[in-house]
Amino acid sequence: MKTLKLSLFAVAGALFLSFSANAQQLAPKKDIKPSGTAVTAAPKATTPNPDAKPTGLTFKEDTFSFGDIEKGKPVSHEFTFKNTSKQTILITNVKASCGCTATNYTKTPIKPGESGNVTATYNAANPGSFNKSITVTANDTELNKVLTIKGKVIAPETAPVPATEN
Repeated sequence: MKTLKLSLFAVAGALFLSFSANAQQLAPKKDIKPSGTAVTAAPKATTPNPDAKPTGLTFKEDTFSFGDIEKGKPVSHEFTFKNTSKQTILITNVKASCGCTATNYTKTPIKPGESGNVTATYNAANPGSFNKSITVTANDTELNKVLTIKGKVIAPETAPVPATEN
């Protein structure tokens, strides 16, 4: 009986050590400050390759202002570009900064000298100023092109309701 208790105790200890070692491997790395305080290290940010060249797509403009727009009426703008490189370029992704902006873009390969477009449609549902970005990713560079749309959504004026007499 004593041997059985010792064996169970040894197995429990081994499991405890195993779980403890595994938890340490999964814990974030900590730096120790000179004061002896442990600080959780921040994840390393990915920095773009300094040797990366900008995309060969030359946009006519990279910012567009709608000015004042009426609430409830979506607005669109077409950003046009030209392939100024010596290679065929394919836009691989276009992503808006939020769900209130829809995008569409030229999905066919763009040969040197050809043009294409990226269309951004803003859903003017909420009154107030807006400033949204659209990130364009192409196959010719690691750097993304960022386009911007901005403006101010104004609530439509409502006519006063005449008072009714009873």
